[in-house]
This record gives sequence, C-alpha cells and structure tokens, in this order.
Amino acid sequence: MNDASPAHRLLPGAPESPLLLHVPHGSRVVPAAVREGIVLDDAALERELDHITDAYTDRIAERAAARAATTPWRFVNRLSRLVVDPERFPDEREEMLAVGMGAVYTRTTHGEALRPDGHDGRPLVDAYFVPYAAAMTDAVARRLGATGRAVVVDVHSYPSERLPYELHGDGPRPPICLGSDPFHTPPELLALARETFAGFGGTGVNSPFGGAYVPLEYYGKDPRVTALMIEIRRDVYMTEPGGPAGPCLEELAAALARFADAATNGA
Repeated sequence: MNDASPAHRLLPGAPESPLLLHVPHGSRVVPAAVREGIVLDDAALERELDHITDAYTDRIAERAAARAATTPWRFVNRLSRLVVDPERFPDEREEMLAVGMGAVYTRTTHGEALRPDGHDGRPLVDAYFVPYAAAMTDAVARRLGATGRAVVVDVHSYPSERLPYELHGDGPRPPICLGSDPFHTPPELLALARETFAGFGGTGVNSPFGGAYVPLEYYGKDPRVTALMIEIRRDVYMTEPGGPAGPCLEELAAALARFADAATNGA
C-alpha cells in the first residue's frame, strides 16, 4: 500500500442488513511517512506488529460475510493501529494514555519507546483518526436510514498471555471474550453471542477487555445503535505471536456468520 491508498474501506452488504462487522486492528500496514516517526528498527517493529495486530480478523470477517444468509456490511481498517487507533478516545478521556497508548501510541506493548518523547500526535489524528471516525459514523447512519437500526460487531483478537500494556489483564482470559456496553448492548445480543461461541471452550464478558465501539455521535445517546465486541484468544486459531492461522479460523468464521444472521433477524 502506498501513502495515497485509502486508510479504511466499507464493503457493502445486503441493503436490508443492519449489521456492520468492524475490523479495526487487523492490518500491519504502516505508511512510509508514518514509519519515519517510529523509533524502532525494522526487526523490532515487526515484533511489535506481531504482538499488537489482531491477525486474520479481517479474514474471519470476510469468510463470515460470505457464509451469512444475509450479507453483513464490513468496515475494515487498512492501516495498522500503530498509525492511529480508531477505537480510542482522541482526548483525555482515554485511560490508555496512562501507558502511552491513546489514539496515537507513543509506547509499545512492552512499555518501550515507539515514538520520540514529546511527539505531537495531532497531525496523525487529523489525517487518519478524524476521517475514519467520520466514515464509520456515516456507515452507521446509513444502516439506520435503511433499516431503522444498526448493529456494530467488533472483530478482535487478544494474546493468550498478558502483555505489559494491559491495564485490566489480571482477570480471566477465556477463549472468547465478549465486550459489552451498558447502554448499547442488549441482554439478548450478549446471550446470543454466548450461545453461538460457547463451543470454542467457553466465553466470558469484559475480561480481559471490555466495552463495545459506537461512534461518538451515537455513543450513550441512541439506543437504535447496538454493539458488541468479540475478542478471540489467539491460541484458539493461530500460532502466537504473528504465526500462521489454523483450521479453527474457518470454524470461527462459520460461527460469526450464524451470529450475524441471528442478530440481523432481531437479537
């Protein structure tokens, strides 16, 4: 990808589908102009990408969309979260600022310097975070306009062993962690996910990662926008860190397709 390539992509689903599969952390791409501001050497950067990337989540979402009876929409980040993390708050509300991992990361997963001291992240926020947020807001608005509701399902993964940057990593690490929000996650949507993904060894809620992504324009305001985060423990479907995917990837895609269809039909 060159620096002029789109940073994100909305892949269309069925007109009648309210569901958006959101894949924010699946890419390893760092544009050259952004790479210049990262202090890691190439080998260290590749190691950090192994740890921080939700590898193959774009593939899981793609396979799920292909299997679903009613094709969900997909919103895919085509750049690494080391460029900007579109799911962080862009201001002092973000708790991950405490470990140098706000919207623009300044520290690595292991607490090492990623960008120079005093780095000004505002140009990256303006260039990447703001357009991403606007496009995601528009995607949700279009689902609301077409179907009267929007269901945002985040597709993530997380490591089997706690990394130093994790603020809440001392709790359970189930094969499938489901992130919920008290306003935007209806009990029936959470129950559906627990049932659908139970066969992978069990599910948990909001540990080690919690919450669910909703564009700020709707966050805490519009109950027509529902949301759930699906965090897949990486040893379930791949070799950690950054290794090949295994056969369970296809089983996860099939489960996500079943969940998408059930959520589309009213959960």
